[in-house]
Amino acid sequence: MEPPLDRIKLSQTAKEQLSKLKRYTKIDQWNILCRWAFCKSLSETSIPSPVPIPADSNVEMSWRVFGGEMSDILILALKQRCHQDGLGTDKETLANQFRLHLHRGIGYLAGDPNLKKIEHLIEVATQAGEKESQGKR
Repeated sequence: MEPPLDRIKLSQTAKEQLSKLKRYTKIDQWNILCRWAFCKSLSETSIPSPVPIPADSNVEMSWRVFGGEMSDILILALKQRCHQDGLGTDKETLANQFRLHLHRGIGYLAGDPNLKKIEHLIEVATQAGEKESQGKR
């Protein structure tokens, strides 16, 4: 499946927020934290604000590194979310929405005062899953 973009370059703010998350969670890899952040943003009901996001840090990864074995699933989740939000699923829209969701998710995780270790990150995911299943009842 074709990714929305080949290379992902983060903003300096996102890099600093990820560094904080690395210290707290002890997760060393940027890509794993970015996956958590992207999924956190997708779990929110609101559409991310269309703010310009500078690519002004030295943190860059390929889509393959970002997505890993989950690459196709993440692409499908992004397409589904864009469809749900009434947006297009053309490559430019997908790339833009991906960057917005990724950076919003990083901000949400880094701004969570309860996220102080990896167990807290797992709790965030578990609570999101519980909310999702309760909403479908």
